[in-house]
Parts: sequence; C-alpha cells; structure tokens
Amino acid sequence: MLTHEQVEDYRREGFLFLPSCYSADEIELIRERILAAQQMPGEQVVHEKDAKTVRSLYGLHATDSLFDTLSRHVKLAQSAQELLDGPVYVYQSKLNFKAAFDGDVWDWHQDYIYWRREDGMPSSHVLTAALFLDDITEFNGPLTVVPRSHQKGVLGCDVNDGKPEGYEQQPTWIGNLTAHLRYTVERKIVSEMAQAHGLAAPKGPAGSVLFFDGNLLHASQANISPFPRRVLLYTYNRVDNAPAREALHRPGFLASRDASPLKISVADLR
Repeated sequence: MLTHEQVEDYRREGFLFLPSCYSADEIELIRERILAAQQMPGEQVVHEKDAKTVRSLYGLHATDSLFDTLSRHVKLAQSAQELLDGPVYVYQSKLNFKAAFDGDVWDWHQDYIYWRREDGMPSSHVLTAALFLDDITEFNGPLTVVPRSHQKGVLGCDVNDGKPEGYEQQPTWIGNLTAHLRYTVERKIVSEMAQAHGLAAPKGPAGSVLFFDGNLLHASQANISPFPRRVLLYTYNRVDNAPAREALHRPGFLASRDASPLKISVADLR
C-alpha cells in the first residue's frame, strides 16, 4: 500500500515516481514476451513515419496473459485504486518503444483531452502507470512533466486536424498516436506553466514505475542515443468514470468497452 504522504504528493504534484518496483528477472520476462508481441499484425501496431520503426503497440493486456496479469498486479492496480480513490479498470494499455536512434518525439500534451473529446470520458478521474522496461536516463528520451500542471484542468490546445504526413492510408484516429499529435498544448501556456512550476524528468532503472494524472502536462524528446527506452503503460480509469458505451467509436484497444472493476492479483509474474 502507498503511504499517506505518497498519495498526498501525487495529488499535489500530479505524479508519483517509485524506483525499482520490479526485479531484474521480472523485467527480463516482460522483455522476452515483447519480442513476439511486436510481430503481431493489425492496427494496434503503430510505426514511426519511416513505416519501419515500431512506435507503439496497443492492447497487450487483452491479447497476452502475462500483460493481463501485470495489469491487475497489486503494485500497479492497487496503487491506482488508492490514488484515484475508487475501483478501476484498464481503459488502455500500450508499449511505447522510443527506439534507439529512431524513436520520435511526443509533443507537449495532456492525455485526458483525448479521452474526453474522442471517447466522451466524463471527468479526469484517470491516471497512467508507466513501467520502465529499460534504464531511463537523460540521454534516451525521458518523460518530461510540468509538476502541478494538472491542477489547472484541461489547458488550451492547438488542434491538428487530418492525418499526419506518411499516414494517409491509416484510420482517422491515427492522429492521436503519432509524433504529429492531434491535440498539443499551446506553446505560450507550456512556457507559463514551466516558469511557474519548473520541469521534472523522472529517471531510474528498469523496473521503476511512474504514476501520472490524466491532466498532467508532459512530453518527451526524440531518442538520439544508442539505448532503447521502452515503457509499458496502463491507463486506469475509475469505474464510475467510464464513458457511455454508445459514445465509443474508436477500437477497443484504444478505449476498452469492459469497465468491470479489476480483481487485484498478487501472483508472481514468473
């Protein structure tokens, strides 16, 4: 269980970093399973604009027993319940690869605006747990956040309509997933928020976990290093915050239709 101080820190700052939550053996097991998963055909595999480098892989918890168990694991799911103060379900899961040399940027954005505008999610009672599958340093594109930015709610954004260059044959929702994001926070607002609250880039060894609020302003730079930066992300939504099923038009691997409360698992991943 998280301490009272950790919960308060999360609610004040908008994120909580817990280093070395999972062992080297557990992380290696996950890495091995990824090798097969990224060969899956289908729309849930998103590439960088070079059409070769895998950018993200979506919906792993719905297709692989290990990632399903991990999504319900006590270290992730119970912590999410405590931070959101209620039962949760997995709204979305994805693996961001940020490949060595070729992993592209994620521009300044908030996550919740996508789920509100695209899926009709009622409120921002949602967070993401990011499990580091590689050591993350200042060199391989760490997530950069603006502390306390979540307290301002949904910020003003620039809307990039249409499909990004190189993705013309992809579905309309591809604009939410590429380096050319659909909703990016206005530069003036980013500057003002950063001046007021500074920047943070949680870094640490593989096995660390970062929880962050759906309205936390964040971005990540391109990975020009020779070291990969793989991060497994589970978005946990509070059960009473589930969008109406009839409002969901994106695929299930982007917006889950199953809002049943998770049954917490204490199983050994190995």
